[in-house]
Amino acid sequence: MALKSINPADGNEIAVYQEMSNNEVYTILENVHTAYSDWKERSFSERAALMKNAAEILRNNKEEYGRIMSLEMGKPNAQAQAEAEKCALVCDYYAENAETILADKIIETDASKSYISYQPIGIVLAVMPWNFPFWQVFRFAAPTLMAGNACVLKHASNVQGSALAIEEIFKKAGFPENVFRTLVIGSGKVQNVINNPRVKAVTLTGSTSAGKAVASQAGAALKKTVLELGGSDPYIILEDADLNRAVSACITGRFLNTGQSCIAAKRYIIVESIRNEFQEILLEKLKDRTFGDPFEKEIDIGPMVNIQARDEIHKQVEQSIKKGANLLLGGFVPNTPGAFYPVTVLGNVSPGMPAFDEELFGPVAAIISAENEKEAIELANNTPFGLGAAVFTRDDEKGEFIARNLLEAGVCFVNNFVRSEPRLPFGGIKNSGYGRELSAQGILEFVNIKTVYIS
Repeated sequence: MALKSINPADGNEIAVYQEMSNNEVYTILENVHTAYSDWKERSFSERAALMKNAAEILRNNKEEYGRIMSLEMGKPNAQAQAEAEKCALVCDYYAENAETILADKIIETDASKSYISYQPIGIVLAVMPWNFPFWQVFRFAAPTLMAGNACVLKHASNVQGSALAIEEIFKKAGFPENVFRTLVIGSGKVQNVINNPRVKAVTLTGSTSAGKAVASQAGAALKKTVLELGGSDPYIILEDADLNRAVSACITGRFLNTGQSCIAAKRYIIVESIRNEFQEILLEKLKDRTFGDPFEKEIDIGPMVNIQARDEIHKQVEQSIKKGANLLLGGFVPNTPGAFYPVTVLGNVSPGMPAFDEELFGPVAAIISAENEKEAIELANNTPFGLGAAVFTRDDEKGEFIARNLLEAGVCFVNNFVRSEPRLPFGGIKNSGYGRELSAQGILEFVNIKTVYIS
């Protein structure tokens, strides 16, 4: 089977990659295991020096890596280059903090000495998506490698160029040749990799259905998983919110990466008394937003990842309108080559519509009215997802209380758009998955937390 990379801006084929055979995959896993046996004995300072090298390579070559991302999945090029820089940040964070996080922790007990030791477990398999083709990989790989584990990557089929470029970055940085490897395989071969005894754990970022499948397979093999899945993030706008600030955050949070993000601001929940004003400001700011070639500096959004994804979101828009939503902006399929879809806003959205109930993975925002603060919070939590959420209010104390105690999500922001960053844990609840990436919590997911007790 061949894996194809198609440029979503024009539909042209970029490259074709021949899928690895089962024997090739097996050989790679054996080689990675051999590399791990040496890598786990390296000191933190040795690992950190190489991780710093990787960060430098990312920064020095952000134009090259940004071009790969923009070609393969359509990300606006400025955002693609910024993604490479963000990957460098996560490399730096773990290079500088892993040793401290994983230092032995003395625990006072009846023993003469007792402590917790954090030790590597072996090979970790990552099943990664196309939407942030570098960032999703580095936020797994940096902590995993710094902990002394080895990595194998099964990337999305359409971003094999990104996958192989990342492997090359680690080689150029001086990492042992087989401590990070890319498996050029389709989803049909993932279960065999999970079942291989050399693989000790699995992390996946992707859809809820993909997460359930991998979790089931890994569970049957008694292997730990971390799952970062879909989202339908609510942004609550309260009566006392700074509307210009709230609208700007809502726009960034919704349309970054052409709206193709698990933590995008998918549902704007507005207290009814300010809905019209919010809506007017929003539409005024969005009316001139343009789509086009991701390498053009003037465009605001690029193409969606492929025609199928574009057609699916248009179907969700049309079905929501049939059920009573109002089309306020966009909502049409452009008569141009490529997988383009315009900035789209739906008003009068309510439960029972795809725009409320489902994840909208593209440049479509849903405006939902709430009678008051209480109903706004209820609507926000009325979703099977629980990844991110935000609340906007001039009362910081109230905003913090709502974020901390009332919103059902793993990542909650006040007066800003939701995003991930290396120093804070990231992950969801409910159908958005489990486990955490980034920060101290992220590196602790794939280590043996060992108790040592000396009488």
